[in-house]
Amino acid sequence: MKDKQPELFENEKAWKEHWQGMPEFVQPQDREYAKIIIRFRNESDLQDFAKLINQKLNKNSQCTWHPELVKDIKNNLVYIDEP
Repeated sequence: MKDKQPELFENEKAWKEHWQGMPEFVQPQDREYAKIIIRFRNESDLQDFAKLINQKLNKNSQCTWHPELVKDIKNNLVYIDEP
């Protein structure tokens, strides 16, 4: 039987020695300042409110941010180490 390849986090020392000089990654959390519950009697009332805040809402919407929270898409970024 071939030797088992070590897991990435199995040996903490192994990954730490390769991590030297790497930039720290900090993921900021978007936390709400306040939260309220708004109830609508019908679809028309819901859509009136959606127009007021300029967002798309439907009966399955559970939450939204105001103003609308736009997520940064960073999957098209490439990091290159220059020698």
